[in-house]
Amino acid sequence: MGGPVLFGIRHLSPAAAFHLRQALDEARPRLVLVEGPSDLNAQMHWLCHPETEFPAAIMSYTAQPPVRTILYPFAVYSPEIQAILWAHEHGVPCRFMDLPSPVFLALQAAEEEIALEEDQEDGREEEAPMVSESVYRRLETLTGEDHDTFWERTFEQIETPEEYQAACNTFGNQLRAASEDDPRQTAETLVREAYMKRTIQDAIDGGVPAEDIFCVCGAFHVAGLETCRPMTDEELQSLPRLESTATLMPYSYFRLSSRSGYGAGNKAPAYFELLWDAMNGAGVGEAPYLYLARLAAAHRKAGNLVSSAEVIEAVRLAEVLRSMRGSRYPALADLRDAAVAAMGHGNFSELSLAAADTEIGKKIGFLPEGVARTSVQEDFYRQLKELRLERYRTAELQRLDLDLREKLDVKSRDAALGDLRRSFFLHRLRVLNIQFVRLLPSRQAGASWGEYWELRWTPEAEIEVVESSLLGDTIQGAAACALRERAENSGSIAQAAGIFSDAFLCGMPEAARHALSVLQGLGVDAAALAEVAAAAEQLSLVVRYGDLRQFDPAPVVPLLEQLYLRACLTLEDACVCDAKAAPAVTGAMERLNTLQLSHGFLDQDRWLALLERVSDRDDLNTRCSGFAMAILLERGAADEDLLAREVARRLSSGVPADLGAGWFEGLASKNRYALIARLSLWRHLDEYLEGLDEESFRRALVFLRRAFADFAPSEKNDIAENLGEIWGVNTQQAAEALMNHLTEAEQAVLSDLDGFDFDDI
Repeated sequence: MGGPVLFGIRHLSPAAAFHLRQALDEARPRLVLVEGPSDLNAQMHWLCHPETEFPAAIMSYTAQPPVRTILYPFAVYSPEIQAILWAHEHGVPCRFMDLPSPVFLALQAAEEEIALEEDQEDGREEEAPMVSESVYRRLETLTGEDHDTFWERTFEQIETPEEYQAACNTFGNQLRAASEDDPRQTAETLVREAYMKRTIQDAIDGGVPAEDIFCVCGAFHVAGLETCRPMTDEELQSLPRLESTATLMPYSYFRLSSRSGYGAGNKAPAYFELLWDAMNGAGVGEAPYLYLARLAAAHRKAGNLVSSAEVIEAVRLAEVLRSMRGSRYPALADLRDAAVAAMGHGNFSELSLAAADTEIGKKIGFLPEGVARTSVQEDFYRQLKELRLERYRTAELQRLDLDLREKLDVKSRDAALGDLRRSFFLHRLRVLNIQFVRLLPSRQAGASWGEYWELRWTPEAEIEVVESSLLGDTIQGAAACALRERAENSGSIAQAAGIFSDAFLCGMPEAARHALSVLQGLGVDAAALAEVAAAAEQLSLVVRYGDLRQFDPAPVVPLLEQLYLRACLTLEDACVCDAKAAPAVTGAMERLNTLQLSHGFLDQDRWLALLERVSDRDDLNTRCSGFAMAILLERGAADEDLLAREVARRLSSGVPADLGAGWFEGLASKNRYALIARLSLWRHLDEYLEGLDEESFRRALVFLRRAFADFAPSEKNDIAENLGEIWGVNTQQAAEALMNHLTEAEQAVLSDLDGFDFDDI
């Protein structure tokens, strides 16, 4: 009486999947057991659904934060999937037989805690590679090729199930021996194998003859399952567990190509699917022709010329290379080298895009409606379909431009506000940090109706959707919870204002009201001018564009008035600052000025009177005073006589260089064309600089250099012409001289000024 069949595999091996089906056809078992968490059997029937398209993955995740996840990805050529499909096609029971996922998650959490403690004790910053990874690295050193290439040459080209199983088991035994120096990994392996042996024994005790049980497991575990004893009831009860939930999710070849783990990933999943197709067609020998033909097609699609003669030459060269390198058929490395030589003119860069398309591919799996998902996933996919965003769920980066204005040429209200509804949905995903979407800066200044997004789907985005289920049952509910948590943890009015703005953009009035109440509470406490101005700016956007987004801004107006008043009351004191703090103050002044111009209900007389005081006072930071004068000029609240008096007063020989130049820096921050047109201003500046000694001139130069840093070349040219007229020289020659590139000596002098400590003068 024989024992159960133990068929050792490599995960994601086309040859393993192909030979496994042949072995199943021959064995005709009554029960198939597959390595995988035993609590995930309910997901199996979805894997066999006729509408399911691979790659797909089962994900298990903890029900409580911090969210921990484990993924079990499958491609169509995964041996586990082919075993499950075979059992489904032949009406044979099939079950997973490994540790339940709650145990795996608990072991993962324990491993992370131990690793963290060890890192803290040893002062290590980088995580050491897994033992199996280091084994693969040693293998690559010995063979001179990467692990995928070694595996393909040695195992994927074996042509009989018996030979494959013997070779694979031998490799698994050797890998097992090389990994025994890691006690924690060895302990986990032994626990897993004892549990799998218990699953096998339970099946035998349940009436299935041992010889009718077919077990599919990693070749690494075959030797262990042959010799270990089943796990006892006491040992089973002692296993740690974390409460968890499982879901099935689409996966992608791009994500599959980046898997490393214990070497079970494929660097070229589309190519390995091609191998699978060849094995189920004319045989492995067909793969070189399929690969080179598809590579040539992809290269032509990208707009490049590839002749049939080049493809034929690549096939011949690949045959020569595989003969030199000792494999039965050309491996991917041979095919790529041949293609580079014959089709890429010796440069892989010419073929890189076509190679990525042929070797990795852009395939993303698909799951049928009704598949077991969290409620948030269901809501996410429902809204994708309802908002006509399904076509953006691809691995390719795509742009989406939205026009939030109501469309008047459609019948239904939903259609009229279609882009606005899309905006609400995308902003809710952004608030939940779901990396499917990214908001781009507006391309049109003042065009509040336009939004510009980039969308690209990844399996990580699916994980983030699943993780958001801890916050609510729908995307909107989860976003509301996330905003509430952020609001309750906010420590400044700027943070609270940002949260309120996010709630507004998400089209969630209740969340906005809660954030507004938090903002009002924080507004009682003292806050810096820049913070108050930034918060007021966020509220201003809501008041100005509330109607566009179907939002009533009335409750926001009183708070905006309160913040505006507070900013006006604290501005003068804020202007008593040093040079480092001045840019933040002038930035706040610019925001407040925009606020007052945008909203007629904000007191204009108070603001202009405040600017006049800041402009006139000598005990404030001169950059702030100069900026106040610039705003007054822009608004027509200062005439030529006032400007002339201020210029004469601020740029006089008795004023220290840094104060005079700092005032001019503030003045030049706005109204550049208006300033350039005032020849008297440049005459005063010239006379002021002319009267400085060398040391003072060097001090002034730092401020002036900063003041003119953002001027456009045309503006600098106009200034040069003004100076030419003042100096009595040809204005064009003066402009050319001043616009020339600095000499190396002049650049060295200016560079030295950047780090010059003028406080020591």
